[in-house]
Amino acid sequence: MGHHHSHSHTDHQHKDIKGKKLLFSIVLNILITISQVIGGLISGSLSLLSDALHNFSDVVSLMISYIADKYSKKEASIKRTFGYKRAEIIAAFVNSATLIIVAFYLVYEAIERFIEPQEIESSLVIWLALLAIIANGLSVLLLKKESKDNMNMRSAYLHLLTDMSASVAVLVGGLLMKYYEWFWVDSLLTILIAIYLLIMGYDLLKSSFKVLMLFTPDELNLEMINNSISQIPEIKNVHHIHIWQLNEEEVHMEAHVDFYTDITLSEFDKILIKIEEKLFHDFGINHVNIQPEFQKDDPKDIVVQD
Repeated sequence: MGHHHSHSHTDHQHKDIKGKKLLFSIVLNILITISQVIGGLISGSLSLLSDALHNFSDVVSLMISYIADKYSKKEASIKRTFGYKRAEIIAAFVNSATLIIVAFYLVYEAIERFIEPQEIESSLVIWLALLAIIANGLSVLLLKKESKDNMNMRSAYLHLLTDMSASVAVLVGGLLMKYYEWFWVDSLLTILIAIYLLIMGYDLLKSSFKVLMLFTPDELNLEMINNSISQIPEIKNVHHIHIWQLNEEEVHMEAHVDFYTDITLSEFDKILIKIEEKLFHDFGINHVNIQPEFQKDDPKDIVVQD
């Protein structure tokens, strides 16, 4: 088994900062949600209420992300040999699924409002949209760095980014309603927000689903990996390969390796180091488990159904 990873005091500090940023964003979004629900009921604005609903989903998603972040730091044990390393992937999957559910609900509400348009108190809509833009904008800036290399943080970041975009749309709609009395804009913007949510949510749902299903990461080509390892002179054949992501930091691979000669265990260890280094440096695979074989009668295909 090969491992190429390190944990430092800086990593733990970074994770603590990540948790604090999530907690701060949760508090901000609770305040926005309460304000928008009250404002939406008073003004009669569907886009404001839909924005409030989306903000509430942000609160839930941020809480899920925060809990997942806490659990992901727990150490492995006899009963949980991988610890809770998948917690953040599950959080990303749940959060992206909620984005899609919210989007469909918004479309339903917007169609109903198209059929029966209502007059809206636009001034209140404008001020509350501005408040949401500022608060969500701050949260987006806080989580931007972490979202680049962490699926859980990316799901939280996307919730906030789409909400900030939705608030901008609500603000534009509020201005159009105030000065031109285009009240139908409220429903149109709600549908546009929903479409944007569907696109962003589906992409993240697909990515997290692939990790949970142990699919080979998109950027890795099994045939290229097979050919690369097979270039080592002592190796006759590489087969029965499995490659999967445990989380966004760990890519695992296991394979059967057929050797030309009946090598000793110490010789195998030296070749294993070469395999590990090649896989880590060329393909970013940092956990390797190799089963050595010599003239074993088993299927020699790259992928074998277990």
